[in-house]
Parts: sequence; C-alpha cells; structure tokens
Amino acid sequence: MTNRVKIETSGHEFTVNDDESVLDAAIRQGVHLPYGCRNGKCGKCKGKVVQGEVFYAEEPSALSEADKATGMALFCKAQTKTDLVIASREAETGKDIEVVKLPCRLEELEKLNHDVMYLKLKLPETERMQFLAGQYIDFLLPDGKHRSFSIANPPHDDKYIELHIRHIADGKFTTDVFANMQVKQMFRIEGPHGNFYLREKSNKPIIFMAGGTGFAPIKGMVEHALKAGLERPMHIYWGARALEDLYMDDVAQRFTKLNPLIRYTSVLSNSKDEDNWQGRTGWVHEAILEDYSDLSGHEVYAAGPPAMVYAAEDAFSAAGLAKENYISDAFEFNKD
Repeated sequence: MTNRVKIETSGHEFTVNDDESVLDAAIRQGVHLPYGCRNGKCGKCKGKVVQGEVFYAEEPSALSEADKATGMALFCKAQTKTDLVIASREAETGKDIEVVKLPCRLEELEKLNHDVMYLKLKLPETERMQFLAGQYIDFLLPDGKHRSFSIANPPHDDKYIELHIRHIADGKFTTDVFANMQVKQMFRIEGPHGNFYLREKSNKPIIFMAGGTGFAPIKGMVEHALKAGLERPMHIYWGARALEDLYMDDVAQRFTKLNPLIRYTSVLSNSKDEDNWQGRTGWVHEAILEDYSDLSGHEVYAAGPPAMVYAAEDAFSAAGLAKENYISDAFEFNKD
C-alpha cells in the first residue's frame, strides 16, 4: 500500500510505501527535503502536516508535545496513515543545503587501477551529510589545509561517502593515500560544496563528459537519475589515456542496460598496443562534437582536467550550447 505526499509550497508530489518514512521516500524519488541525522534526534527535517495523518513506530526525541499540537512532524521518522499535504522547504541548489563538518572512518580502501584509489568513508550512525548528486567534500587536514574530492555515490545512499582519488605526482595528500592510508583511520570532512549538481527541473537531453576521475561525480549523478526515474536521454562520454584508465568501465556499461535512454561512449587519447583498442580515439570533447554538431538543445555536465573542461566550453559554445547549460567542475590541483 502506498500513500501520496504533496508539498504545498512547490506542488511536488511523491509516493510513500508503508514500510518507509516520508523522508526516505522523498530521497528515493529525488525530492530534496532537508535533513541531518535521519534518526529523529536533530530536528532538521521538521515540517508541517497540513492535511492527513502520520504515525511513528518509535517516538522521535526531537519532536515535542507543542510541535505535535501545531501539526509539526519529523519526516525522517514519520510514516503515512493517509495521503498527505505537507509544508517543508526543499533543497534545489547547493546554497539550500547546510555545510557541516563530520568525523568519518575509512571503511574500505581499494586500488581500482595503477593510479586511482577507491575510498569508502563511514559517517557516524547518528549523523548524515545531505548533498546533491555531483557535489564534493573537503578533507580537513591537521595543518589547516583542505583537499577536495567529488562524491561518487548518489544522495539516497548517504550512509557512506564514496571517493575516487587519483595519485598525483609529487602530490603530498594523494601520495599518502596510496602509501600510508589504512582502513579504520579517522578523518574530518566538510561538505557538501560546489555548484556541480544535476539540474532536475530541466527537461533537456543530457551529455555527461568525464575526463579521468571526473567519472566520480558523473557516476553519482547517473545513479541518482536512475533512482529518481528521470526520463531524459543521457549520453555518457568518458575520456582517458589508455584502456586501464577507464577504471569503472563495467559500471558505465551497466548503466546502459538499466535504462534504454542511457548511452555510453569511451574515448582514448593514447591507447597502448596491448589494448587492441577498436573504439573512439582522440579528445573526448571532439568526439562529442562529431556526434552532436548542434548542442543548442542540450545540457552538458563536464568534470575532469581543467584543459578538457575549458577547451570544451569554447568548442561547445561555438556549437550552440548556451552558457547556462554548460555545468562544469575543473579538477584544479592545490599548488602547495
């Protein structure tokens, strides 16, 4: 059995199954209600039930009797008895989400290829970091410096933070990741940050352009789009040097099997003899222009090396892409 929920202020609607909370259902369907802990203790998800009834399997500590008397509810714990109309703010841009600092523990560390490491950070049981698909977090280092990395998992899967970190020659932090970092090690992180996130109100076909580990935020975006049921054509382009640099090629291939609206094209700029590469070659942004000579009706998301991001911006603009429809994240390196 399901009930429908309508947000009075925006008109957005979503359905809630009888075994999930209002917040869980909203996140599952790409509706960004505010939240913090997701366990009824912080009160950040509090909103008003304008019509209908909710119930709690266990009374949340952050909801007072006065709150109940005025129709307030904690949507991270509230389940639906009936269809609902609720009043709650929504996060539509990065500015709508509170930036938080949290401790985390390194849960998994796996080398994906010769120079990319997979990190899985576990957040505290009582806290969460709300984010939009594509944003990034900062590691807060003991010397006061920050190191920024894109979140590779989607917002609905927020118990962990997934990162893909490439080893940079002479890079102190990334060298430490490969040489010294250990599972169960503790860190402090801050986030979410950034304006690189999926614009869900648009109905334009999407082109995703990744260079190297620029695949990380795009992976999160595509997984979110699949979960939210976005019905927009999506074409993923991933540019790399050689075949080994497509470190999650199987993941990208799987996306095309999950939704017929998704296509995937990999492009190598310097393939090795042993690759026996029969696919596209050259620069990834040029491959896109070969396939889409007119970009005036598209939205492009680009993440990766600055040279790729900036070259594509000029080339895509000449092909008709409006400036506001080029959403990018250039992975600049810290000079220190």
